[in-house]
Amino acid sequence: MKRSPHIRGLIALAAVALSLYVALTVPVHLGLDLRGGTQIVLETRPTTAADADGEATDRTVEVLRGRIDALGVAEPTIARSGSDRIVVELPGLQDPRKAAEVLGRTAQLTFHQVLGTAAGVDDVSNPLPKRPREQVVADESGQYLRLQAASLTGKDVEKAAARFDQQGGAGWHVTVDFRSSGEQGWARLTGEAACHAAGDPGRRVAIVLDNKIISSPQVDPSVACRSGISGGSTQITGTFDDSEAKELALLITGGALPVPVETIEQRTVGPTLGAEAITASAWAAVIGTALTSLFIIAAYRIMGALATVALACYGLISYAALAALGATLTLPGLAGFVLAIGMAVDANVLVFERAREEYASRHRPTPRSSLTAGFRRAFSAIADSNITTLIAAGLLFFLASGPVRGFGVTLGIGVLASMVSALVITRALADYAVARPLLRRRPHLTGIAHTGTVRDRLARTSPNLLRHPRRWLAASAAALVLAAAGIAVRGLDFGVEFTGGRLIEYTTATPVDPDRARTALADAGFPRAVVQTSGENQLTVRTHHLNNTQAAIITDTVTDLAHQADKVRDEAIGPSLGKELRQGALIALVVALVAQLIYLTARFRWLLGTSAVAALAHDVVIVIGIFAWLGKPVDGVFLAALLTVIGYSVNDSVVVFDRIRELGRHDSRKPFAHSANQALLQTLPRTVNTGMGAAFILTALAVFGGDTLTDFALALLIGLVVGTYSSMFTATPLAIELHKRRTQAALPGSLVDTAGSTP
Repeated sequence: MKRSPHIRGLIALAAVALSLYVALTVPVHLGLDLRGGTQIVLETRPTTAADADGEATDRTVEVLRGRIDALGVAEPTIARSGSDRIVVELPGLQDPRKAAEVLGRTAQLTFHQVLGTAAGVDDVSNPLPKRPREQVVADESGQYLRLQAASLTGKDVEKAAARFDQQGGAGWHVTVDFRSSGEQGWARLTGEAACHAAGDPGRRVAIVLDNKIISSPQVDPSVACRSGISGGSTQITGTFDDSEAKELALLITGGALPVPVETIEQRTVGPTLGAEAITASAWAAVIGTALTSLFIIAAYRIMGALATVALACYGLISYAALAALGATLTLPGLAGFVLAIGMAVDANVLVFERAREEYASRHRPTPRSSLTAGFRRAFSAIADSNITTLIAAGLLFFLASGPVRGFGVTLGIGVLASMVSALVITRALADYAVARPLLRRRPHLTGIAHTGTVRDRLARTSPNLLRHPRRWLAASAAALVLAAAGIAVRGLDFGVEFTGGRLIEYTTATPVDPDRARTALADAGFPRAVVQTSGENQLTVRTHHLNNTQAAIITDTVTDLAHQADKVRDEAIGPSLGKELRQGALIALVVALVAQLIYLTARFRWLLGTSAVAALAHDVVIVIGIFAWLGKPVDGVFLAALLTVIGYSVNDSVVVFDRIRELGRHDSRKPFAHSANQALLQTLPRTVNTGMGAAFILTALAVFGGDTLTDFALALLIGLVVGTYSSMFTATPLAIELHKRRTQAALPGSLVDTAGSTP
């Protein structure tokens, strides 16, 4: 055997061994819905009458969200409660007291010119009389300095980062980059300080955080008077350790709180989902994965069995990567993780179908040569489809926040793990298997020595599915109009995460099982109520906006379960997916679509890239429209499903377009429409088998996953069907029409009939 199979085998073995070690030694973080976490209740303390409103609290929520993201806590829940309270729930937090301290810091950052020392001051409560627009603050050594009014504030800061200086010996420090407006102010401030002699207090610049000087360095002697330090960057130095430097950097980057806050409550809360829902979801995952495995084995025999082993390794690698990165696993994320196992079948199916083609087209084929050619010819389609998904995942991570950012991490891990599974592990196992004497004597056992039922039927009939591309486009347009009508007529039923609602907390005479409470509230007409326990005798119900009659029904239901229940809190709560988070997610999705268009245009042609992205937008609108017509909730779970549809919807189109490109290179004289139809027919077996593999898992989630995952699986099933249709009968016909228009534009003197042919 050649050296490369041995190398692939060693790489596969090392990847599996390392993943197994990580999975056994590093626990994965579970989200609030699976495990519960720490709840911190903050109360705003407005200093002026203008700040004593809900808007100041909403602005504070967004600043806190940025700080939580910087703390590294994934999948938090944060929402306004009442007019002046903020409820923060953090899953799997190691040091909740530290988190409460960081969240509560006002983080008022200012930069001042030092006017001189304040001799005779014993403490800040007894300062020397000072001129207007001056203040006296103690520096790092305890000496009091007279400071001019702030020249710059935290609003002038673009970003801050903790750095460690090994060569200069400065240790940990914080690098601060100013915005364009702050660059001139920083140059002016340092330029005025440079006019004082070395050693003069006036040559110092004071950096003040929460009315405390954290650094007051002297301007370097090389800086000329009135010139200042250009470039808009500086360093905050001091006796920082790594945690202090990182905390300071996140406070500066996160911005100042609009109003001071105070921690009034901190406690442990239970999971938002019950044990029954989690167990049902686990069984759905097992059943769905088993059905998918059986289908792949039935379709591809020994190669299918090896692909199933590789998929198990894929699951292990993905889980280990999530644990190693400290990602938080929620129930929608777990369902998406299980779905990704079904979608990871795609790369294996691509390879096996290409191997079947190679086996059928060669004069004296062998399973080994056909399989090698299959991997080689399928690589470009696998690479293009996965890179487009990675682009979307990366942009979601860098541009979005909260659960959307967490989804980007999970999606990226899944894509990379699937490529390792298909291109390394599956190939290593397949190379070893086809070299055995048994399979050389009996090639039919490999599963690639026959073309398959679907391919045989297409080869006999050779239908021209794209004879009338405008009819397919008309059908797609009609579906879009129908979906848009559902959105306009029925509207979208946004969940509590988007609209806010009502939070009612009870103290009960006896402990209440949260699963019983969820069931009882569902029977009373509140199937979406979120129930959490805190301690032994506290129960919280969070639901949509209620009138007093509905709130009374919830109270009566809880009282019947607990025999006695006292209401201790009844407040309106704001959306946990705030305005800025929704805007960030929308911006990230738009940029992701543009980036995918640019990549696909570079890899294929502009008309193919445009067609693929148009089909993707078509899928998104139809999924949303169907949910509007069905009256299903548009909540955080639906958002996860929609992001999943966006992540893999473009894959089918990329596979078809990759085959169009290959056929065009092989015979450029054939009409584009003919090549497109041939590409569609040749890739149809892969499309059917991939769709079936994913459908088994989604159907299991919908049937056995319980109420929590029914809507999630339904959205993905709709996305799967619509995405499969659009790749064949929206993206490809649109590419044909765009190509036809471009050809007509290049021949302005020709006459074209209504059918689009040139006479």
